[in-house]
Amino acid sequence: MIRKRTSEKISQIHHHSNLWRNCTNLRNLKQAHALMIINGLNSNPSTLREFIYASSVAIPSAINYAHQVFAHIPEPDLFTWNTLIRGSAQSFNPSLAINVYSQMEKRNIRPDNYTFPFVLKACTKLSWVNIGSVIHGKVVKFGFESNTYARNTLIYFHSNCGYIEIARKLFDDSAKKEIVPWSALTSGYAKRGQLDIARQLFDKMPIKDMISWNVMISGYVKQGDMKNAENLFNMVPEKDVITWNVMISGYVLNGLHKQALEIFDEMIRVGERPDEVTMISLLAACSELGALDVGEKIHRFLSETNGHDLSVSSGNALIDMYAKCGSIEKSLQVFRSIREKDVTTWNSIIVGTAFHGHSEKSINIFEEMLNTTRIKPNEITFIGVLIACSHSGKIKEGYSYFDMMRIKYDMEPNIRHYGCMVDMLGRAGLLDDAYGFVMRMDMKANAIIWRTLLGACRVHGNIELGKIANERLMEMRRDHSGDYVLMSNIYALKGEWNGAEKVRELMDNSGVKKIVANSSHVDEDQKVFMEFLFESDLTKV
Repeated sequence: MIRKRTSEKISQIHHHSNLWRNCTNLRNLKQAHALMIINGLNSNPSTLREFIYASSVAIPSAINYAHQVFAHIPEPDLFTWNTLIRGSAQSFNPSLAINVYSQMEKRNIRPDNYTFPFVLKACTKLSWVNIGSVIHGKVVKFGFESNTYARNTLIYFHSNCGYIEIARKLFDDSAKKEIVPWSALTSGYAKRGQLDIARQLFDKMPIKDMISWNVMISGYVKQGDMKNAENLFNMVPEKDVITWNVMISGYVLNGLHKQALEIFDEMIRVGERPDEVTMISLLAACSELGALDVGEKIHRFLSETNGHDLSVSSGNALIDMYAKCGSIEKSLQVFRSIREKDVTTWNSIIVGTAFHGHSEKSINIFEEMLNTTRIKPNEITFIGVLIACSHSGKIKEGYSYFDMMRIKYDMEPNIRHYGCMVDMLGRAGLLDDAYGFVMRMDMKANAIIWRTLLGACRVHGNIELGKIANERLMEMRRDHSGDYVLMSNIYALKGEWNGAEKVRELMDNSGVKKIVANSSHVDEDQKVFMEFLFESDLTKV
């Protein structure tokens, strides 16, 4: 039989007191708890409600302590159960909310219309579709589906991670009178990439909140449709910092770095104060444009805002920006100033120094990471140190680090790591070793690998191996002019003009046009190779 607490009527009433107002951290909270015990209030229902609210909602970092205290309450009232579920749902570990609800069911505590929205919010954050659907069934069972708060949360859940069709069915005439369901449903379609439907809903919204504006702009940005994003951005009545950030990051993601800096100037002119997200996006733009002066201004802004205690995210972005702009000394200064470094911090400086001719420094920093920290290197770390070995001709060390990945860190090398090894051996003139390495690879070599070998054959004048690499490239694709030019140049360097002419004729007969570039083919190939090493989606290479 389900018990219904007599205190249910006050389940959502919170009597404010100085207890939680004076607690700002876990230490204060523990002191308050000690006073509760000393004064004999640890069994007082009202005081316990206050305390669970303070430890789970008002001070989110104290959620584990809230659970410890809650476990010793003999018969918590419904408000206390709901409060702990609410705090757990918004915590760093939302699954705690599901656990609390399970305990509540086992003890036959009857939920109310506030219980399920908190549980559904946890399911949404976790993207737990199956459990969320079960909770939906519980909402119906207890007769709360027509409750505004419960219905809106169901629409939000199904729009974000559940079944959008169900969200649409719940979006009835009564829901259309409120802004939350409109916003949730619009957001759901936008996040699924169904921008046409999302835009239809958005245009019909009686009142458009900031969330809806930002979600729609973000939807266009993610699809690379910056024209529609700009049009909508210009229509926003009152922009917030998120609106500006979406546009700035959109320009950066779509390679429109100058526009990112221009819209930032506009943001400052209208008096909108940027935040850390703004600055990190702008630093990415500076990195690509080589805009060191702008990057330095952003660095000063961050220092003035946060003092010299940079966050890890800002520090990592600054290291990357200075390194890509060629200011290695400043990159190293920022690196040394970050107190709590993560693997991205180490990767940024290892890769940055390797790229810009400081291979010894890169290798030394990698060794420092291994010997002085507990941070485990990842695939990017090894790409960085292998680049350093390649650029400094340290073949023995390169093999050692390649083996270290598999043996010490149980990390299978991917196509990028193999590419680094081929590049290292090719640069050193060990072309037979490079070819043998390619043939022993655990995966099929792609065009970048063979082109890297072909480029090395050009540098070192190896016609026979160059022919093999070129044949493999021709099997993959015949429309890359650089492959023909590289092979032709290999013949030309050896004075075999007939061979060079035959390659040129083959290129003409294939209908491939030579692309005129300002830089040499060697520079272009190196640029493509580096893009390949740090391309996030391996399916694109």
